[in-house]
Amino acid sequence: MAQVDSWNSGLNTTLEVEDPEIYKLIKQEQYRQYSGLELIASENFTSQAVMEANGSALTNKYSEGLPGARYYGGNEYIDLVENLCRKRALEAFGLSAEEWGVNVQPYSGSTANFAALTAMIQPQDRIMGLDLPSGGHLTHGYQTAKKKISATSIYFQSMPYQVDTTTGLIDLDRLEENAKLFRPKVLICGASAYPREWDYARFRKIADQHGAYLMADMAHISGLVAGQEAESPFKYCDVVTTTTHKTLRGPRAGLIFFRKNKDAKVEKGEDLESRVNQAVFPSIQGGPHNNTIAAIAVALKQAASPEFKLYAKQVIANSKALAANLISHGYKIQTDGTDNHLILWDLRPLKLTGSKVERICDIAQITLNKNSVCGDVSAVTPGGVRLGTSALTSRSFKEADFVKVGDFLHRIVQIALTVQAKAGSKLMKDFVAALEGDVEVATLRKEVEAFATSFPFPGFDPEECKAYAPKH
Repeated sequence: MAQVDSWNSGLNTTLEVEDPEIYKLIKQEQYRQYSGLELIASENFTSQAVMEANGSALTNKYSEGLPGARYYGGNEYIDLVENLCRKRALEAFGLSAEEWGVNVQPYSGSTANFAALTAMIQPQDRIMGLDLPSGGHLTHGYQTAKKKISATSIYFQSMPYQVDTTTGLIDLDRLEENAKLFRPKVLICGASAYPREWDYARFRKIADQHGAYLMADMAHISGLVAGQEAESPFKYCDVVTTTTHKTLRGPRAGLIFFRKNKDAKVEKGEDLESRVNQAVFPSIQGGPHNNTIAAIAVALKQAASPEFKLYAKQVIANSKALAANLISHGYKIQTDGTDNHLILWDLRPLKLTGSKVERICDIAQITLNKNSVCGDVSAVTPGGVRLGTSALTSRSFKEADFVKVGDFLHRIVQIALTVQAKAGSKLMKDFVAALEGDVEVATLRKEVEAFATSFPFPGFDPEECKAYAPKH
């Protein structure tokens, strides 16, 4: 065996030996995931195969450009990986390679969205997306009355559309009227906290009235679309973006799908396909993360399987079961239910904030996120929380299990009301002080941990992290 020089002595040692501090933190995070109830709608638990690809030697290779047109040599296998990923992306969503193309290089959904807009329109052109307090995403042009928050509102002119304050459903009539005044160049459909289906046909009609591109950001529901449990945006849209780590259950990255024949009459290099690829690299990104692209390919192979369709169906069944349970306890759920993997829970009738419920949930090993609901004026102290069922469905939770999860959440809210009364004010610092040492929360945490650890966990062996469980 060839001798290794001293300056390379740490290159073939395990993480546990080379950096025990980071190793310990990873094991502690594994145990946190295993021992808790993960309800963040934008998170999932990916597979062992995806993590193996993501941690592979492909991370060593630079490959700026596209397959067959790189700026570096030595990419013969990288080209095969990326081409396979592109092929599987089209197959997972039932798309024809003659009609659709896909760029698999975006580092995230946010960069995918900005690249897509950069490809379609010019700086300061007009876009319309769902307002953040109505369930939209930052990258769909979010701004406040005083500040442009997202780069999409800094570099493009943005006007939001909103949900109806009574029903919680997108007010399509008002959107159509406002679009006549604003005349957008891109109309965006997609959300991060909208629990209902999208009327893509109506969006297409509105976009066509102004010669606008129709773009769908299906980041939250792409796994449900691949599993044929949610309406597909591809029939109506010109561009479709997605993350790959939410319901799609892959690594953390993004994809941009584009119609090849959208701008067929323009010269080569000015067509939509060329503009999307140019926007991703070199306009916005550098070299692609080849390890992540390989992991996306693995996830897309899984997403095209019959088993994944069963998974997508169960995700929605679980979401409906959880929503029904919370409604049975008398709570207000936006739109009175859900069609997908997420639930938006309005806590304002209880005079609670999402921040307070999130804080107690964290202590009790239940992970969710505070979230704006329609009518909120502050994203810092929003009036609701967002729940999702994708991650726990990956742990083989079924409807009856989510009924129990709903009962846990009911207890959390009752504790929160008691603690808030004890605090004597609505201030968060007083709430946290009153929460200190609460016996009910400590008891609930033990129950949650016992319940969570009775289920399997994907991607790693929980036995390997149990020694790193925190001491209570």
